[in-house]
Amino acid sequence: MTLEKITELLQAEVLWNDMGTDLDITVAKASDLMSDVLTFSGPGKLLITGLTNMHTIRTCDIAGIQAIIFVRGKKPSLQTIEMGKKCGIALYASRCSMFDACGILYANGMQGVRIKTTSL
Repeated sequence: MTLEKITELLQAEVLWNDMGTDLDITVAKASDLMSDVLTFSGPGKLLITGLTNMHTIRTCDIAGIQAIIFVRGKKPSLQTIEMGKKCGIALYASRCSMFDACGILYANGMQGVRIKTTSL
């Protein structure tokens, strides 16, 4: 799914995007827990979060995440947006709740991250 389609579905505002709206996002993860985000890997990655601080950008940069949608009407500071620019991470803001954003994207074909689990 392209960033353009995601933006349309979530009625998201573009805060910064220098990579174009045709970037193909193949998998998404929703979390406010950055330690969980670090377990997230694979191409075409989107993070859906309500955390708007600099640690979110740093974590996404380490994890190779290409785009972030800030939900619940939250917007990061200008300093955080500048860090997103430096890291080359597309930034968007949506008024949707995290639950609704995930449901809308899933209903339109977006896949969630799959983490392999092992039994004890």
